[in-house]
Amino acid sequence: MTTATTTAPPAAGKAPRASFGNVLRSEWTKILTVRSTFWTLLAAIVVTIGLSLLLAWAFTSSYDQMKPSDRAQFDPASFGMVGINFGMVAFGVLGVLVITAEYATGMIRTSLTAVPRRGQYLVAKTLVLGVVTLIIGQIASFASFLLSQLIFKSKGINASLADDGMLRAVIGGGLYLTVIALLALGIGTLLRHTAGSVTVVLGLLFVLPIIGSFLPGGWGNTLSKFLPSNAGGAIMATRPSDSSLAPWTGFGVFVLYAVIVLGVALFFFQKRDA
Repeated sequence: MTTATTTAPPAAGKAPRASFGNVLRSEWTKILTVRSTFWTLLAAIVVTIGLSLLLAWAFTSSYDQMKPSDRAQFDPASFGMVGINFGMVAFGVLGVLVITAEYATGMIRTSLTAVPRRGQYLVAKTLVLGVVTLIIGQIASFASFLLSQLIFKSKGINASLADDGMLRAVIGGGLYLTVIALLALGIGTLLRHTAGSVTVVLGLLFVLPIIGSFLPGGWGNTLSKFLPSNAGGAIMATRPSDSSLAPWTGFGVFVLYAVIVLGVALFFFQKRDA
């Protein structure tokens, strides 16, 4: 008599967890293939460089009619990269869209199913966004400075990267834009809504400095120095000013803002449902 033997089916194994390298590659693919990323970065470059050149041309056109006191306040770095103060809007919007677009489409659930370690997912997204915005930010900052100096040269008021503080200011312009994008990513992760997050980012960057300028007395001046955009923007100045922090001190304060916001965002991102 033959005894039938049954072979038990192999136990289903757990799906392997995505490595951090794979998560990075995935986020890199996302940010480079999403159409909104391309148009936002293009807008950032065009606005930053274009407005820097336009305002440099306007300044040189009226230079001969300026008072000596106004000419004495001229800072070739700040004036040459003034477009950064407008291009930073695009960097802020990009930082928000990188996370809120996934909430809007529901893709965040798919992403977190593939990468259940939420901390790993958000860190990878932060790193990829930081690299992309750092590259684009430096391109925009250097192009704005170098091209605007060609315009200033017609009046003999141009500067060189070899001048004291100029290279730091130009590199600082790109760093400033990068931190804005990362700060916006943190805000977008917390709020999970595009319009609301963009509103908060613009409020921090534009509305708070206006409010700070109306604060009375010495304490108002001191507080104004520590507001996010005022502190971060100090790195682009080449002349000392009583109304702003020292360049690297101010930038350090700005980075601290971004680190705190991203830290809080990571905490709640791990606690809340998608």
